[in-house]
Amino acid sequence: MKYKDYYEILGVKREASDSEIKSAYRKLARKYHPDVNKTKEAEAKFKDINEAYEVLGDKQKRQRYDSLGSNWQGGADYTPPPGFENFGFGGGQGGYQQFDFSSMGAQGGFSDFFSSLFGDMMSGGAAYSNMGGFERASSRRRAQKPEPKDLDVTKNLNVTVKEVLEGKPISVTYTEMSKCKHCNGGGYCPNCGGTGIVSEPRTIKVKLPKDVKEGQKIRVRGEGKADEYGNKGDLYFIVNVKDPEYTVDGFNLTKEVDVSPSDAVLGCKKEITTPHGKITITIPPRTSCGQSLRLKDLGLPKKDGGYGNLNAKIRIVVPKTLTDAQLELYKKLAELEKGS
Repeated sequence: MKYKDYYEILGVKREASDSEIKSAYRKLARKYHPDVNKTKEAEAKFKDINEAYEVLGDKQKRQRYDSLGSNWQGGADYTPPPGFENFGFGGGQGGYQQFDFSSMGAQGGFSDFFSSLFGDMMSGGAAYSNMGGFERASSRRRAQKPEPKDLDVTKNLNVTVKEVLEGKPISVTYTEMSKCKHCNGGGYCPNCGGTGIVSEPRTIKVKLPKDVKEGQKIRVRGEGKADEYGNKGDLYFIVNVKDPEYTVDGFNLTKEVDVSPSDAVLGCKKEITTPHGKITITIPPRTSCGQSLRLKDLGLPKKDGGYGNLNAKIRIVVPKTLTDAQLELYKKLAELEKGS
């Protein structure tokens, strides 16, 4: 029977911490889960991944597994680990524990290696102890691990330019869906209406990184879904910078600035509001509609320090109401343009 290197299966070092083992298991389980990956190779891989985590995710089992010592390398043939030499596997009489593994042929899809090493913990085997004669103990059913489920939750987070620049924690309220604790669905339930699912509003504080940008993902640890085993996922927010006054392009911003036809032709000075306060800009003579003026360091903060730019995009706006005198001037201007 060949040794199975559970550390290699999960892709971790032998001195890996519990959190590193759990993280590696979750990533691989999501990748090779039968609902996601339909190949036969994935099915076998998924089985090995779960078997490996059954051992390395439990301190006692991991200690037992590690006691294989130097025989763990290179797929060496399996031999009982140190400390197991005094265990019998038959009906002999003596002052030691005995185990009957005759029914261990197909223990829930686990390998022969797993069953042999941890047979006394597997379901279906009957345990005996020699205390004034053999007494058959009740069979111990090992609790089945649930299939790996993605407990992470992803939400969109719309923020304004002002919120990005302030960098203060912002309150986010969203709807959380969870299983009804009062029923299993079906029939009438005052809590969920018989659907088995309840939706509840939830508010959480989110701290934005100083250099946050459009499309960035922010993780809030331990705020995702929770299962009946006490495992909790993470909550992810995908940042969308939505602002009625600015268009966002990375760390740069664009703002439309309205000017009259005469100001566009003759040029002028105009006060505008920016994310960093009010400033006065100079509109050059003969400025066309759609032309942009670049204002340095008035955009969003960059990761390496400094700020992006603010582009003041000129929009020529005709007044909605004109006096008779103004209309006459526009008529004369039109005649001059035709004659030129």
